[in-house]
Amino acid sequence: MTTKQPSSDSAVKHRHRPEGPQRHIVVFVFSVVLTLIAFAAVAAGGVNATFAIILLLVMAVLQVFLQMGFWMHLKDKGHMLPIIFMLGGFFIAGTSIVMALYWVWWD
Repeated sequence: MTTKQPSSDSAVKHRHRPEGPQRHIVVFVFSVVLTLIAFAAVAAGGVNATFAIILLLVMAVLQVFLQMGFWMHLKDKGHMLPIIFMLGGFFIAGTSIVMALYWVWWD
């Protein structure tokens, strides 16, 4: 009885590398730094209000992408359906907010 040995080309398997805590620590530190920057902009007092609001919004958007990408693992393969549902929810929420503001300002 002979056994077939797989060729070296077909024996190559792609292993899933474990992520480890390194990336999570870096993302956590980056999130803390973004929070400190936002807090410092508000606590400074001498910052222009418009600049502070824009800075806070930018920091908030960065935080959302970091949280979703790394802590909710949406950067990994196979998470397209949750991403689609979240984008749909953001679209519905945004549309509701715009329409509510439009309705209030109509008078």
